[in-house]
Amino acid sequence: MNHIVLLPGDGIGPEVVEQAVFVMQQCGQQFGMTFAFEEALFGGCAIDAAGEPLPKETLELCQKADAVLLGAVGGPKWDVGPKERRPETGLLALRKHLGLYANLRPAIAYDCLANASSIRPEVLRGTDLLVVRELTGGIYFGDKERRTDDCGRTTAIDTCVYAEDEIERIAHQAFLIARGRRKHVTSVDKANVLETSRLWREVVTRVSLSYRDVTLEHMLVDNCAMQLLRRPTHFDVVLTENMFGDILSDEAAMLTGSIGLLASASLGDGAFGLYEPVHGSAPDIAGQGIANPIATILSVAMMFRLTFRRDDAADAIERAVQDVLRSGARTADLGVDRSQALSTADMTTRIIAALRN
Repeated sequence: MNHIVLLPGDGIGPEVVEQAVFVMQQCGQQFGMTFAFEEALFGGCAIDAAGEPLPKETLELCQKADAVLLGAVGGPKWDVGPKERRPETGLLALRKHLGLYANLRPAIAYDCLANASSIRPEVLRGTDLLVVRELTGGIYFGDKERRTDDCGRTTAIDTCVYAEDEIERIAHQAFLIARGRRKHVTSVDKANVLETSRLWREVVTRVSLSYRDVTLEHMLVDNCAMQLLRRPTHFDVVLTENMFGDILSDEAAMLTGSIGLLASASLGDGAFGLYEPVHGSAPDIAGQGIANPIATILSVAMMFRLTFRRDDAADAIERAVQDVLRSGARTADLGVDRSQALSTADMTTRIIAALRN
């Protein structure tokens, strides 16, 4: 029995998580997998109900689970007030408490969606990269963030901190993953300016000596941001720190044509993982039934592969998604008129039908 905690969250989160559960149930029938689902409050809805984004009960459920599937959190309603009462703070705390330091974000440009991207098809063709983002260090977790007020002049301070062992463990993850791909790691930093980046580059270079079969290159983050758009097929595994990874992975998402296609996995040292779509809560379309469920469904495929070691089910989901996209099926985010676009539920129905076949 695979124990999965569902954190639907806010906005379109409950809509896409519901559809992903339907896909998991279909896979259960086809591949002999059994699931026990538990749902918990998390994010803005938890603030409304319990006064905090990550209630103790939710964290305890997640700590006992085999995997967690998260929808999305946040929205304008919760963008005010103290930091500790914001949905995103709950997400950072959840990752930290669960020891999830490696965030994997694949970006694949499907030929059938070439016209959905703003990048020329000939530049995109063959793009298949993976951003490996360090998740529990850096400026998001700086221990000296504060504001000061000196004679009416307000100053804000955030600190970026990285320890050697934090860099080592994420670097090992990236090189091991690259061995199963095209054996190329691009380590991204700002070593010409930042001391944390200079340490990052030193440690990654040292770790690379244990992976002589993998090519390592270093790239400054501003250059990487440009090269992702100029020559995306150059990249295989992109290894980077927390904030740079947050920004670059969203940029890479747009190579695919829509952020609604991108899955992610957050992992630690064991098989446990937290899986979520890269997109946000999209409050402007919440409740309309038009959100793209594919990113969440592909996150389930990552869960099956990385936590449950069921490549057969993961491959089937990924093939089904590609088959449906090749057939011309589109949700509104993929550049079609809303009158021709499939609803969230209809897209899932097509994917499940492709799974059955």
